[in-house]
Amino acid sequence: MRLSLRFVLPLVLALAIVAYAMGHLVDKFTSRWFVRDLDIRSSLIANTIREPLDEKLLAGNKAKIGQFFTRITQDERLFALGYCASPKSAIVASGPLPPEIVCTSVARWEHPDGHLLPSTQGPLHVAVKSMGSETTPEAKLILIHDMSFVTRRSEETKRYVFYFFLGLAALVSLITVVIAQLSWRGWVSGMRALLRGEGLIRQPGTIIAKSPPEFTPITRDLQRLIQELSSETRARDESQITWTADSLRAILRGELSGDDVIVVSNREPYIHERRGDRIEVLRPASGLVTALEPIMRACSGTWIAHGSGSADREVVDKHDRVAVPPEKPAYQIRRVWLTAEEEAGYYYGFANEGLWPLCHIAHVRPTFRSSDWVQYEAVNRKFAKAAISEAKTKNPIILVQDYHLALLPRMIREELPEATIITFWHIPWPNPESFAICPWREEIVAGMLGSSIMGFHTQFHCNNFVDTVDRILEARVDRESFTVSLGGRLTAVHRYPISIDWPPEPEILAKPVALCRSELRQANDLPAEHKLGIGVDRLDYTKGILERFHAIARLLELHPSWAGHFTFVQIAAPTRSGIDEYQHHETQVRTLASRINARFQRHGPPPIILKVEHHEPREVYEYFRAADLCFVSSLHDGMNLVAKEFIAARDDERGTLILSQFTGAARELPEALIVNPYDADQCAAALHLALSMPEAEQRDRMRLMRGLIAEFNVYRWAGRMLLDAATMRRRGRLLDKKSGDALPI
Repeated sequence: MRLSLRFVLPLVLALAIVAYAMGHLVDKFTSRWFVRDLDIRSSLIANTIREPLDEKLLAGNKAKIGQFFTRITQDERLFALGYCASPKSAIVASGPLPPEIVCTSVARWEHPDGHLLPSTQGPLHVAVKSMGSETTPEAKLILIHDMSFVTRRSEETKRYVFYFFLGLAALVSLITVVIAQLSWRGWVSGMRALLRGEGLIRQPGTIIAKSPPEFTPITRDLQRLIQELSSETRARDESQITWTADSLRAILRGELSGDDVIVVSNREPYIHERRGDRIEVLRPASGLVTALEPIMRACSGTWIAHGSGSADREVVDKHDRVAVPPEKPAYQIRRVWLTAEEEAGYYYGFANEGLWPLCHIAHVRPTFRSSDWVQYEAVNRKFAKAAISEAKTKNPIILVQDYHLALLPRMIREELPEATIITFWHIPWPNPESFAICPWREEIVAGMLGSSIMGFHTQFHCNNFVDTVDRILEARVDRESFTVSLGGRLTAVHRYPISIDWPPEPEILAKPVALCRSELRQANDLPAEHKLGIGVDRLDYTKGILERFHAIARLLELHPSWAGHFTFVQIAAPTRSGIDEYQHHETQVRTLASRINARFQRHGPPPIILKVEHHEPREVYEYFRAADLCFVSSLHDGMNLVAKEFIAARDDERGTLILSQFTGAARELPEALIVNPYDADQCAAALHLALSMPEAEQRDRMRLMRGLIAEFNVYRWAGRMLLDAATMRRRGRLLDKKSGDALPI
């Protein structure tokens, strides 16, 4: 009722003011109209009685004139008649006249605005008409009309106007109240829906019904507010978390109810190789393994991977599982077996001759063969079956890793529609024009959009992916929230910069820096004070090893004093040796290293020591601790964890990092010497600066970089993805509530 009165009272007041104003207008216009009518009527009467009046005036009988006037005034509207022969004569009238009307003042009533005369019985209309003749040229006839009827009609009109506006007010008030009630109910319903999260919270796999247009600004503002609050809350929560293996386990217990995590990747974290009569356990040189292996130790889940080791089949149980790490088992590896044909088509063919050069701007033409695609699809299906079989519930958390398994998310989604699938793409994502080269681009992108969350290292790669989806698929793309809806299922596209374990395992940092320096220089026949650089990469053309060697040669050309006093050790782990491009690249690397050594090794140690062999993490960290600089010259890289591993190894806060601008790490580590690997002169200048940098500056740079990696470690990387997954699961449960749980209107 109060709400209705708020609508009705102002409306009634406004109509009352209008009615009052209309009353005055009615009086004014009615009076004006009747004055004009009476003027016309007076003229008609004067013209009508002129001749009879002239006859009686000639007769000179004033009594008969008075009687004549009396008969005329029997008209109900005509109040009196008077005649003035001249201004000085006495007036002849039908009866008593108002005292204001005398012959001497007749002229005042001839004025256009002077026709009205107030009286006790009401207003009178006075009209003066000329009745002049030859004998009485100044004669005037005075006609006085009673205007009380005008007042009566005006009052009646005002009364009708009042009743009209009263009825109008009632009708409009009724309509207003009804419409207001209906509108208000709609608004209340809409606002309650917004408060319940309808139209604000998006459930993966659902399309939000479009809200009424009037709610669009409110919905947009609330969504923005929710996003800001969510970001602030997460930032605050994350800042209060010390990201460790224990905190990650706590997240799984608290946010995800202790759900096991399933990781699916092509590469396995531990490889069993037969060496004669014994089996050795190796850890491959892979940034993916470096990042995820600590996560799996913390989460105790299952890692599904291709069993590529020569002794892998010998150590698994009947379910193709083996517990790792060997020294202290914390999780299971579920191995998937591939035939030689499948590995050739899926891994060496489509994945590494097609997708790998396509996503890396390294000037190697991608090769696509339909036979490779058939194997790629079949192997993805095989991995999907393994992941589904390892799922203990209908809504597991599955982390799909990298470009080898782009079709896997949708395949898993078909069998486990409630699963939370997080896909992380470890390599760059190209622009839409570049990706359009792939003949099966639609299938790949659609397969990836089976994910609940799609993760990349940088926002730039997220932007490229969303642009690609928008270009090649009929999908709903929301660039404000960075979500993609395909087939009624929502995928969030987020940036998750990957990192490494922090702090590093104590055993790999057990050997003091001074001892590492002395032992490694001695092992490589280098003087004790010899400057040492280090590069650690897979023998891949995207890592810029050739460009790195050219930069070293340029350094020795520009600064010959470093010849014999500086050596760069390049550890290059063999990889994908079955691909012609990689074989050719290895030949180029070996040839260039030999040529540079032959040119500059006149006296003393060689400028480049090339080690094309696998090294265990402990050995790599010893080189990191012994080196004066680390050079990362990737031509295009998703993140590059070698840079972060070098920083983690330098607990002495010494050493300088030279980092390619085309790595994701360059966006996080501005304290490194950022270079363009294609610019040999710039890289040579960076090498010279690194070799001559004062210890104090080294310490300042290294301290800042170590602080960042300590805060943004691999557990934070995984924790952010798992927290986002938990948020999506909570929203899903919220939106799954029945409509009966909604607030009543």
